Amino acid sequence: MKTLILIAALLSVSFASDTVNVNNQGNSGGNVQQTVNIDNHNNIANVNQINGFHSWNSIWDYNRGLFAARLMSKRACVVSKMNRNVVPSLEQLSKATQEKQNPNAPPPHSLTYTVSQTRVKNVAQFGTHIDALCNGVPTFYAQEVQGASLFMNLHGCTDLGILRFLGISLCGNIGC
Repeated sequence: MKTLILIAALLSVSFASDTVNVNNQGNSGGNVQQTVNIDNHNNIANVNQINGFHSWNSIWDYNRGLFAARLMSKRACVVSKMNRNVVPSLEQLSKATQEKQNPNAPPPHSLTYTVSQTRVKNVAQFGTHIDALCNGVPTFYAQEVQGASLFMNLHGCTDLGILRFLGISLCGNIGC
């Protein structure tokens, strides 16, 4: 009986899923909601932001080292490599679901990506999770810009924020 309970406990830990809802009052008085779902079994985080026309969904595939964001306002998806030196681990995301936001916390890390005009021909190459997110909409590659670039035109950037950990700017003519 003890063995059965231990096995059940171990299975529930390895297949656990955490969800956090973050509600923020926007600058214009609107409500912004962000949800984070963590699938520890598949090493996937799904982050969604509900913000009217500026809503977005993302998949963070830690096994493949990729992330994808579906931008509702652009009717497009962007796929890129995950910067593991900056992106919070699944454990850190899970821990954040248990904590209240600290107003004295340091500002989040920030990453900037340039979005290529080259469309992805086969979204399935990125795995089932990203394929499910991006299938049926134009999907583009993005590459992280290292350091400040004086030559990069930041006009046309779409900003994503993952809780209080990470700010992401996707720059380029996305979906054009």
